[in-house]
Amino acid sequence: MPDKQRVERFIDAVVHGDHVEAIRDFYHEDATMQENLGEPRRGRDTLMAHEAKALSNMQKMETKPVATFLVDGDNVAIRWTFIMTDKAGTRRQLEEVSLQRWDGDRIASEQFYYDSKTAWQMMDD
Repeated sequence: MPDKQRVERFIDAVVHGDHVEAIRDFYHEDATMQENLGEPRRGRDTLMAHEAKALSNMQKMETKPVATFLVDGDNVAIRWTFIMTDKAGTRRQLEEVSLQRWDGDRIASEQFYYDSKTAWQMMDD
């Protein structure tokens, strides 16, 4: 079961753009990640490679500071806001909730929930 400070360190790593490193430092070797009801990706190395590839396809990824997260035993919920700038300079925003199951001080499984119809909406600016 993670303590609140461990979860805050994880959130801080993601907010500061250390997405791949956060997976390395906070996920179990056999962790899973799942988008909505899609097929889960399995294994920390696979998760890191997937994240690195996704980030390489964009100019910039910004994670807004997290205002809402809950820790209840091994279960953690985080409300994320991501802003992605693609290679053409178009900015898009995603609002999602991540539900995680921790085993000790590492994430064992994570599932992201977002409205796929409104995901990555273009931003005005």
